Parts: sequence; structure tokens; C-alpha cells
Amino acid sequence: MASLSFNEMWEKIMACDSSYDGLFYTAVKTTKIYCRPSCRSRKPKKVNVEFYATRVEALKAGFRACKRCQPDAGLSPQAELITRVKGFLVEHFKEPLTLQSVAQHAGVSPFYLERQFKEMTGETPRTYLEKVRLDKAVHLLTHTCLTNLEICYEAGFQSTSNFYKVFRTAKNCSPSEFRNIKEGT
Repeated sequence: MASLSFNEMWEKIMACDSSYDGLFYTAVKTTKIYCRPSCRSRKPKKVNVEFYATRVEALKAGFRACKRCQPDAGLSPQAELITRVKGFLVEHFKEPLTLQSVAQHAGVSPFYLERQFKEMTGETPRTYLEKVRLDKAVHLLTHTCLTNLEICYEAGFQSTSNFYKVFRTAKNCSPSEFRNIKEGT
């Protein structure tokens, strides 16, 4: 959670992004309820929101679990593994990660990790990592004046060619074109 800013987490809950479930929890001060990022309940005012890294932190702060998204429902061991791996990828997205190093951190074989990850999420750890990096790049393009090169490395891409390729594939435009569209120029 430390590598995600308040605004990035806010964007994830507004999009009901289930790929961040288990990585952080949203707590609403006025209702005293905490939810998963993917919860489809009515969205609160931004000023009434707090974010917690774990369910335990939210509970200690006096919040109760949402009845709609049930963030306190137990996860299977495979789901817990995938959640841990997602958290590791989000926290270490700037580093040059390999499937071997991620699997070693998780304590499983690369083959097992990739198979379980694909089965549970529909994507590989590499594509998930690219999505996290792309989300970070989009956030930086939208909210900062950094150059494309600075954004490339700040978002964790190891080369500019890979950054431009991934960005164009996902957004159908270059980072500069994306920024111009968002600025309305």
C-alpha cells in the first residue's frame, strides 16, 4: 500500500478495480464501514475516506465489514498466495522483477505461481505487473509535469521502448498524445 498514493487508491475504488482487492481496504468515516476496492456500493465523499493496508487495521480503527462486498470473508490458500504476490508486485513495481524472483519471494516454484496466478486472475504475473506500471504511468501523466522519460522510469519500466509499446497497446496512443487528450489540447 505504501507505493500507492491516496489519489491512486481513490481512482481504484472509483473504478471498482478488483485487481487491487486484498491490497488495501477503504474505510468510510461516516458509516464506520470498510470495503474492498471493488465494492459496488455507493461511493462516499472523498473527505470521508481512509485507507488501510489490512482488515485488522480497519477493525482496530473501529470499522466494521461491509455486508455487500464482505471483505472479512476468508480466502482460500491459493487466493491468499495470489493476494500476497499482487501486494509484492505493487510494492516492488519499480524493481526489475523476474518470475523466478517473485516465485522465490512467495515460496513456490515459478511454474506453480504462473499457473495459479493465471487461473485466479486470468493474467500472468508479468501482465499484472505491466498493468500496475501502466496505472502508475497514467497517474503520473495526468497529475504531474514529469517528462515521458522520467515517467517511464518512475513507473518501473526498464526501457523506453517497452514503456511506449505497452502504453500504445493498452491506450491506443502514445504517452504524449494521452497527456494532450487529458489536458484537452
